[in-house]
Amino acid sequence: MSETNNEKKDFTQYEYYRNRELSWLAFNERVLAEARDKTIPLLERCKFLGITGSNLDEFIMVRVASLTDQMHAGYQKKDIAGMTAEEQLEALIPALHDFMEQQYSTYNRSLLPALRKEGIEIIGCHEDLTEEQGRIVDEYFMKSVYPVLTPMAVDPSRPFPLVRNKSLNIAVLLQYKKDKKKEKKEEKTTGKSQLLSYAKDVDFVTVQVPSVLPRIFRIPGEGCSLILLEEIIERNIGKLFLNYDILCAHPYRVMRNSDMSIDEEEAEDLLQTIEKQLKQRAWGEALMLQVQSTVDKRILKYLKKEFELDEKNIFLINGPLDITVMSKISGAAGSSYSYLKDPGFTPAPIPAFQNEDDIFTNIRKCDILMHHPYQTFDPVVSFVKEAAKDPTVLAIKQTLYRVSGNSPIIAALAKAAENGKQVTVLVELKARFDEENNIHWAKKLERAGCHVIYGLLGLKTHCKITLVVRMEEDGIRRYVHLGTGNYNDSTARLYTDTGLFTCNEKIGEDATAVFNMLSGYSEPLGWNALAVAPLWLKDKFLYLIRREKEMAMQGKEARIIAKMNSLSDPVIIRELYEASAAGVQIELIVRGICCLKTGIPGVSDNITVRSIVGTFLEHSRIYYFHNNGQEEVYMASADWMPRNLDRRVEIMFPVLDPDRKKEVMEILKVTMADNLKARFMQPDGTYEKIDRRGKAAFSAQDYFMQEAHERAKHPEKTSDTRQFIPLTAVKEESEEGELQ
Repeated sequence: MSETNNEKKDFTQYEYYRNRELSWLAFNERVLAEARDKTIPLLERCKFLGITGSNLDEFIMVRVASLTDQMHAGYQKKDIAGMTAEEQLEALIPALHDFMEQQYSTYNRSLLPALRKEGIEIIGCHEDLTEEQGRIVDEYFMKSVYPVLTPMAVDPSRPFPLVRNKSLNIAVLLQYKKDKKKEKKEEKTTGKSQLLSYAKDVDFVTVQVPSVLPRIFRIPGEGCSLILLEEIIERNIGKLFLNYDILCAHPYRVMRNSDMSIDEEEAEDLLQTIEKQLKQRAWGEALMLQVQSTVDKRILKYLKKEFELDEKNIFLINGPLDITVMSKISGAAGSSYSYLKDPGFTPAPIPAFQNEDDIFTNIRKCDILMHHPYQTFDPVVSFVKEAAKDPTVLAIKQTLYRVSGNSPIIAALAKAAENGKQVTVLVELKARFDEENNIHWAKKLERAGCHVIYGLLGLKTHCKITLVVRMEEDGIRRYVHLGTGNYNDSTARLYTDTGLFTCNEKIGEDATAVFNMLSGYSEPLGWNALAVAPLWLKDKFLYLIRREKEMAMQGKEARIIAKMNSLSDPVIIRELYEASAAGVQIELIVRGICCLKTGIPGVSDNITVRSIVGTFLEHSRIYYFHNNGQEEVYMASADWMPRNLDRRVEIMFPVLDPDRKKEVMEILKVTMADNLKARFMQPDGTYEKIDRRGKAAFSAQDYFMQEAHERAKHPEKTSDTRQFIPLTAVKEESEEGELQ
């Protein structure tokens, strides 16, 4: 398209963008598709169904909650696709109903029969238990469940209890047992039948299913018979109310607003403010009610009134509430069903560290790239551990966004402080749903003598950076680790991420500037190598995109490849449209939300969007720019979203070492060659897999697992002697689905 025609396009118009929330729901549909894929081991399919449930829970508690708050406040500003909060909810609620129907259709029609065929029986109704199974279940109830239960009655002296967010509960209607002899005597005296004065009308009681007990109980005996805890309680509910007749009992679950709103300027102590907010989160406004489709109408009417919900916010479920339980089926089934699981994967050693040298010596040799979870996360932990005990290390500085429950990195930082090192740790207290965990670690680090800071006012610190300052023979040297994922040794086995060790002097200087900015008021005038949000990163991305556009307009080859979790920033999307219209070939690998539209003639017909949902959660952010053959490669903690670019502290770092750059480009190449798990966005916003007829299947994640161990076996081939396939061959290879 010529520049004149291009200028006629107004890319600020709503028609060029997709709604963020509906795009996210499309992503969760891709996850659900994995649960229906019969080529995937059965128990892995169960896990995918469970993942859709946990994804949906967070979506409701945060995104639906935010839209609801906006609607209550009368907020009329339209989103990127031209929809008000109310209009988004009007579109979302029916879509959520449809999605949950798909979830339970997958559960009932696909997974349950397949599990049963393999000898795994999920007993959906306690009435289906055999006599022997019933005896075992009842014994378990009395021994382990009954002592934990606390019935909560509702009457004039006891109001409806506060039902915790996401908790599973059983609603019970009961009636006081009548004394038949006294009733007959009363009949003779009065000549009519009536309830005695001490008899009550129908009462409502709620019983919380205890989260401290396993949700799944495997019944001892032949085969694998599983029953859910709520079914066990429902079967024995009468034992809680010995003087009452049980009229009916049904499980229910309420989802509440869990989106914390904190005025940091008014908060004298951010840590205390967040602690108070966490306590309130469990009792936020009710957003949705889940009940089984067989629920008694009296219970449904009662709950609807108490939670003050409209009919559209009530979800009738044909199956167990809280489908996240499906993630636990694999563990409950046990090792005898391991053939129904993916074979376990052990991360490979990193070739650069397969020698007798210490970690600092190895980093001095050359920059070191890590690709998790294919390669082990251990060197990241060792980096902090060795620094903690190294007498030449003067200081350790690190940002922590999400860490594991028993984090070895936290222990190493505490040890470093005890050893007299200058330890500065930024703990992000506002990391959603990890606030409580992070508060715990922040207090522990402070007690150990670390200098703990909580970030900048109004911003989340999402960047992943560690700086070790070491006194060596030739003076101070700075060692830096930069990553795309969290310092979490647990999720590092589940998420695909990249990280870089370097002692590059310019990056070291920038790392010092980052921590000075975070801990004080020092704002650098410029940066040597890093690009930092929220002040500089967006402009850097816009410059890089516009440079490719200029190359295309000059008739030169121009290409952008970007891998991220989500794409929703309107300014970035507008610049991508401009570049595409100018002739830049743009290939986007976007796991989740994508508000950009493909296939618009003259606008986005040079843009492809693919999403990969596989065994591991795609989480790395990699950005490639052709630059007229002077290729530039960056990795970052940031997606192309307004929250990352405008409201968070993020870091993008260049891959400068030529060999490391080749390795990162190879990651992109292999990812784009995937024709098994990749789905391409269509012009209507749907995603479709590649037509693979007559072509060999190729999974990038499977390739990376195998390749990581091959590299570990032959570490001598990881330098410039390694044969890299040039990135220019990617497009042809992705079409063929095979590597040369």
